[in-house]
Amino acid sequence: MRGDDGTATAAGCAGAVLVTVGALLGRPGLVHVYAGLALLVLAWWWYGRGASTRPWLTLALWAGPLLAAPPLFSRDVYSYLAQGLMTAGGIDVYGHGPAALGGPVAERVPAIWQHTPSPYGPVSMLVARAVTAVTGDHPAAGVLGMRLVALAGLVLVGLIVPVLAPGRAPAVFRLVVLNPLVLIHLVGGAHNDALMVALLAAGLAAAVRDRPVVAAALVTAAALVKAPAALGLAAVAMIGASRAPGRWPGLRASLATGATATATTVAVTAAVGTGYGWIGALGTPISSDNWSPTGLLGRWTAAVFAHDDVGAALSVQLWRWAGVLATLVVAGLVWTYRDRIGPLPGLGLVLLAVVAFGPALRPWYVVWALLPLAAGWPASHRWLAVLCTVLTPVVLPDGYPADLTEVLAAALGVLLGAAVFGLVSRPAVARAVPR
Repeated sequence: MRGDDGTATAAGCAGAVLVTVGALLGRPGLVHVYAGLALLVLAWWWYGRGASTRPWLTLALWAGPLLAAPPLFSRDVYSYLAQGLMTAGGIDVYGHGPAALGGPVAERVPAIWQHTPSPYGPVSMLVARAVTAVTGDHPAAGVLGMRLVALAGLVLVGLIVPVLAPGRAPAVFRLVVLNPLVLIHLVGGAHNDALMVALLAAGLAAAVRDRPVVAAALVTAAALVKAPAALGLAAVAMIGASRAPGRWPGLRASLATGATATATTVAVTAAVGTGYGWIGALGTPISSDNWSPTGLLGRWTAAVFAHDDVGAALSVQLWRWAGVLATLVVAGLVWTYRDRIGPLPGLGLVLLAVVAFGPALRPWYVVWALLPLAAGWPASHRWLAVLCTVLTPVVLPDGYPADLTEVLAAALGVLLGAAVFGLVSRPAVARAVPR
């Protein structure tokens, strides 16, 4: 490993350790968490100065310490575990929330979600059930199990990168796999987005390798984790149409993709045994303090109708429909210029539109679009890196809103982390400056 990359890898590992230690300390460790985040982010930027010969070692050193932390920046993992136990116990996860389960796992689910049915598809239930079959109702073991699933998904993405980005694999690996936003949320938070992204990436790779049936099946499996991955079916059909001989290649590719997606959905739903309640669960309510742009605008507009419940509710719905319209406009533009944009960047842009204009927004949702954009659009790397850097520190380790004291502690931690990184990187900087 080159000297510069060795310094960056060591600094990032120290940052991951600090994040873990701070999370174990709870609120008193907030300074540690944010000092660690600063170290990890700065190490990532420094690491990007050139291609490393040992990126997998870097992944192990940056992700490994996070396996020992409590759930980071969200407690969604407890919902996954509760849903796995419910599925195994024959409780309808699409009709009941974790409160129907009870026990040590369910009691760790935030109160706002205790009576909320699962918004996730049957593949997510299948994986959660498999994990809890091993870990039982032991929360810590379950969290580790879900983290290992997420890490395996991230490894799969890393293995697929050379297929989707030949000639640019090191840069794409760095942006997509070593990204601090990816590590702290998909590994640290054990989010099922890692499983969704891995299956989506595998489907896109199969499409590029001219295996359209496998591609459509894998992308459908990704959508049966989280619904937005279904947009990948359009990319699969486009790739298939570009390689199909004869007349009407687009129509034939679309019909074949749709037929495979339907068959996969029926087979998986039957195998998992959850029924089709997941379709209705796609409308599961979101948190009232969600900070998506359309959600914020809806709440601000609703405040004008403080004494008019009908007007307040209508204003919220109007902004949500405005978000749907904005997403459709982006999708229409991508379709219009599809030959110029290409299927992978096009998919990434539409996924970003879903994130930006959708009714729910969390920092890790941006990860959905990273691989398609990074693999198919090299010019996007810089602004994607900036976007991920900005989003990395915006959620507290416990997932709850911050008060002024916590904001100040976080700011102090970032300053300390930046100062430490400046000290450890000085020798490498001195070597890089021409004499």
